[in-house]
Amino acid sequence: MTDLSQKATTLLELHQPGNPVVLPTVWDAWSANLAVSAGFTALTVGSHPVSDSIGKPDNEGITFDELLTRISQISAAVDAPLSVDIESGYGEDPKRLIDGLISAGAVGLNIEDTVHSEGGRLREAQEHADFVGALRAASDATDVHVVINARTDLFVKQIGDENDRVDRAIARLKLAAAAGADSLYPVGFHNDDDY
Repeated sequence: MTDLSQKATTLLELHQPGNPVVLPTVWDAWSANLAVSAGFTALTVGSHPVSDSIGKPDNEGITFDELLTRISQISAAVDAPLSVDIESGYGEDPKRLIDGLISAGAVGLNIEDTVHSEGGRLREAQEHADFVGALRAASDATDVHVVINARTDLFVKQIGDENDRVDRAIARLKLAAAAGADSLYPVGFHNDDDY
């Protein structure tokens, strides 16, 4: 088992039902070292702070190659599993995304259903699941089980009737899980009734 394969296994094992894993968001070697020294055993590289740190906007305001440069710097600085917010994929092919992340030292990713390069449209549920499935297939072709976190922005963007938004989010995320997502993220501001 390679070092990255072991890190991916460690990251996946941190995801336990009923015991959510907390991954602090880092954006450079300094913040990653700070998080590891505080006792965190895995980290997430956030798109927003990475973009901000180089003077560019979030929502795919940087290129995938710029993100890979930053991931490489972080992975060289700390020996912890890294999961990366790849937004909606930067318009890249899933194989390029997986190969790039692994080559930079990452073992996990967060993929959202908002396509920033296309005016912020929301991928259709099956379209998003198909993208997740292509990421899973690309990962399965390597020796690293990249941990895929599928995100939906239905709540953040308040899309559609709120009376069935929870049901639509569940249906959307079930498709992503069936396609190979390891974890699911209905990002947004929720109230107790939603749970």
